[in-house]
Formats: sequence, structure tokens, C-alpha cells
Amino acid sequence: MGTIRLTAAQALVRYLCAQKTEVDGAEVPLFSGVFAIFGHGNVAGLGEALYGAREELPTYRSHNEQAMVHTAVAYAKAMNRRRMMACTTSIGPGATNMVTAAAVAHVNRLPVLLLPGDVFASRRPDPVLQQLEDFGDATMSVNDCFRPVSRYWDRITRPEQILASLPAALEVLTDPASCGPATLALCQDVQAMACDYPESFFKPQLRRIRRIAPDEDELAAAAEALKGARKPMVIAGGGVHYSLACQALADFASRHGLPVAETQAGKGALPWDHPCQVGAIGVTGASAANALAAESDLVLAVGTRLSDFTTASRSLFANSAWRMIQLNVQPFDAVKHGALPLVADAQRGLGALETRLGEWQAPHAWTEKARTLATTWNEAVARATRATNAPLPSDAHVLGAANRAAGPRDVMVCAAGGLPGELHKLWRAGRPGAYHLEYGYSCMGYEIAGGLGVKIADPSREVFVLVGDGSYLMMNSEITTSVLMGRKLIVVVLDNRGFGCIDRLQQSCGGESFNTLFSAVRIDGELPEVDFAAHAASLGAISESVRGITELEAALARAKAADRTYVIAIETDPVATTAEGGAWWDVAIPEVSDREKVGAAHARYVEARKAQRRGQ
Repeated sequence: MGTIRLTAAQALVRYLCAQKTEVDGAEVPLFSGVFAIFGHGNVAGLGEALYGAREELPTYRSHNEQAMVHTAVAYAKAMNRRRMMACTTSIGPGATNMVTAAAVAHVNRLPVLLLPGDVFASRRPDPVLQQLEDFGDATMSVNDCFRPVSRYWDRITRPEQILASLPAALEVLTDPASCGPATLALCQDVQAMACDYPESFFKPQLRRIRRIAPDEDELAAAAEALKGARKPMVIAGGGVHYSLACQALADFASRHGLPVAETQAGKGALPWDHPCQVGAIGVTGASAANALAAESDLVLAVGTRLSDFTTASRSLFANSAWRMIQLNVQPFDAVKHGALPLVADAQRGLGALETRLGEWQAPHAWTEKARTLATTWNEAVARATRATNAPLPSDAHVLGAANRAAGPRDVMVCAAGGLPGELHKLWRAGRPGAYHLEYGYSCMGYEIAGGLGVKIADPSREVFVLVGDGSYLMMNSEITTSVLMGRKLIVVVLDNRGFGCIDRLQQSCGGESFNTLFSAVRIDGELPEVDFAAHAASLGAISESVRGITELEAALARAKAADRTYVIAIETDPVATTAEGGAWWDVAIPEVSDREKVGAAHARYVEARKAQRRGQ
């Protein structure tokens, strides 16, 4: 067996270059690039290795470590987990800045390879610059922070260790069931150490999606339950997209007359106007989907982890005869809510169910009721998002304008705050991939960086980033990165002067407006006037401020015609939300307070909790 002498960093990079995947029938590199912010912990070792491979594995410069991981995570999501990126930082603050974004990837089950620099394995210069010292554990470094937010974690203290660790990390990154972030903490002296590696280690490897077939007994039980249901429905989650099962789901639902509701991650699995589409479900759901869920006697959940927002904190399913089938590639999710588990790939699972169900259809009256409710809901959406002359439009008015401006292939990107609730209800996604919302971790600051990842995945599409002023102020540096990379974004900043979403939640819980809006935190003097357009221009974007929906629509037209990132700032109403749709959410209210409003809110809370299902 032949060997080749390389540094550990060179071997790592060569191994990444050898990994291939298949997209639309074509073989392409699994890793499309590496985001790097160099420092003393990675510039000499990994930096040199990346320079040597720059033609085969591009290295991209970012401006914030958390943001670059958000970009990589969004890229993987936009590619339905078929392709991914790696991210590298120095030891210390560069590494810990990535931890929040690692949690985003972990919660959302998305692949990203994290390569933080680490201490010297030899310990010769201890404590090296930026090294955290644990008085009782000499093996500890800040990179141990990645352990709970990584699906796979290792510290490389010898160059030959990557022979075992890299294949293990790649297995996690590419497995549909265990998918999530993998972290290899690279001791900075080890990065530069040489080793004789087997040439076979760098043999090109094609990684195809693993499609798990269902167990026959689980399949039989699920099919029997469906056939016996009088009011069945489907909840589509993100796994439908990752399995490339959107068309399979549309065909399955149409043949059997099944209404389909969607989670945040599942939205867009069916076009908004598909006959079986009944809209978003849960806390931020459509009235049609939630009404059907309350009445349904059986739910087929496909590729969803069923978060509290999806189930209205386990209060949504009110039928005493209610049952659930969980079609999921991950057994951990398949048994939630006491469900009948159907552990399988979504596409294969739906196909197997189709064979078992034959000509069976849901009762005609149930199917027609779903379509009637969906029609009524779509009329409510049209009313909520129509153009208005109000000087301070609502979030719904703004997203309506953006939705009308977006073409059929364009993508909307958002993450945290009040916007996700309105978008989940109201955004009309015409195709899979047109709706990109990070709501597993609901991470403020994801929006612009995530939009960049989506744009890298497909530069031919316009990417509309909707972001609140709070998230914009938290992380906006990747505007500059988008300009440097020539990846145009259309960013709409909704300025409600503070954290309007949490202010509304605070007051609904009986609290006073406190530490949320600018007006609630002012000590003295006038409120700050933040010029978002001027700020965006200073980062290299084209920008403007507008008032009202008419001006916004004209600005969106200019943005679509522009050749680089375009930022539009618009003042919005911090109070107005869409009254239609939605469901209860379990937010604990203090049992004791000297304020009457809190006491009243707690009484309502106690009453609402009676609808929660107990147990699994």
C-alpha cells in the first residue's frame, strides 16, 4: 500500500476534496467551499493547506464567525443536505463565536463541518494566547463548548487520528437520521505535523443519500390505522424536503384525499394553491389547518420533530379518539406523542404506504370540508396582505408586497421575531425551496447571513431577506460579504423601533412594556434615530428608506433591477398582527404578582393548560 507524506491539515483538506455527491444526476464535490476567518490558531497550518487547494476547494472570507456558520447552514438547507461547507476559526473567541450557529445546525438537523483551532497538543507554550485554563482539568479548552451542540466531536491531538475521525464525521454529516454539525478541534501544532498517510485514504468517494425502507410490521400497522380513520390529515415537516419527497407527498395526498398542513420547515412542500394544501399549522398556523387538527382522529406526521409551535404546546389535537403515525427517518422522533412509529425515509415510506392503501380514500365529506376551510383561509390571507395606504404598515402588509414582487423561483429568507409567525401564516410559497425560515432555534442574526448561503446555493434566484431592526442590529456584517462575493441580496428591514414581537408577548402575559421597545428603555433624552439605509450603504450596499407600501413596491422593483445587494428600510407598526389563525402557546405566567393584569393572565394560562395532552 502506497503512502503520501502530508501535514495533518493538508491531509484533511485533501480528504474533503475527495468527497463527492450526486445532485440532479450529476456528480459534484460534497464540500462546495470553506468559510475561514484566520488567526494564529489556524492560519499557519490549515490556512496553508487551504491555499494549496484553493482551485478545488474555494476558501471564502467572512466578517463574523457566527455569521459564516449561519451561511454554511443555510447553504446546506437550500441544497436539501446534499452539499455542505466547512468553517474554520482560530482558537479562542473565534471558536466560541461559532457555538451559537452550531446549535442552529444541531436543532435543525443540518450538516456543517466545524474546524476550530485548539491548544498545542505538546503544551510547550502553555498557556498559548487565548487559551482557557481549567484549574482542575488540563485537557479542557473552549472547544469543549461544542460538545453539546455537535452530533460528532473530536479533538485531534495526533496527525494520524484523522484516519478514523474524518470518516466518522462524514458519516454523521451525510446520514439522514443523525445529520447535524460535526466538530473537529484541531490542535494548532498538530495541524503542521507531517505523517505518512495511505494513498487509499484519499480515493474519491461518492456519497449518495441513504434511503431507509420501512419495517413491514410498522407499515402494516400504519396502513391499517389510516384505513380506519374518518378524519385523517398529514403534517409535512422539513424531512419531506430533505428526502426530495415533495412530489411524492403531493401525489399521495391527491390520490387519497388527504388535507396537508405544514410546519415552518415543511412549508412549500405543496404549492400554496394545491387542492390538498390547508396551510401552516400550530401557534403560527392557519385557521383551516388548526381547525382540522382539532377535529382530526388521525395525523400522519411526515419528517417533523413536532416542536411545541407545531402542536400548540400539545393542546392542538382535541379529538378524544386522536392517534398519530410518525413517518420519520429518526426513531427518536418516530415515537413522540405515543405515535405509531414508521421509521423510514419519507419518499420510500410514502411509496410503501401508497402500495398498502390501494384505492382507499379519506371520506369525501372530510376532504371537501378541508377544501372549503382552505378557500376561506386563502381569502383571509389576501385581505391581510393587500396593499394599504397606512403610514405605518403592519408586517403582513410588508410581506405581502415582497411576496408579490418575488418571482416563482425566488426565495424568501427569515428567522426570528414576529416575522416568522406572519410568514408561516401568510407567505404564499409556489414551489419547494421558495420559503427558507430558520425556526428550530429561532436565532436572531441568521437572516442576512442565511440569505447569503441561499444565494450561494443558486445565484440565479433572487433572495429576499426579511429582517426586523432588532436582528439587523445584532448581525449585519454579511452585507459586506455578499458585496465582496458578488452575491446579491434584497434585504427589507422592518423597523418597529425595538423588539416588537417580545413586547407583544410581554404584554399578553400581563406585563408592562419593559426593556423591549426603544420607548421602553429610554433613560432620558430623545429616542435614537437609526438610519438603516445609511448604515447599509456604508457596508457597500445600495440602499434607501421608504414610507408606506406604495414606496416599498417601487423600491422592490429597483432592487430587482440592481446588480448588487440592495437594502430597503421601512418603518412598521410594532403592535399590529394578523388576527386570523394562530393557536395557544405555553408561556409560563407567574403564580404570584402584586399586579392585577398578571393575575388575570395567570388565570387564563391555568385554564388553557387544561387542553394539553399529558404523557408522551
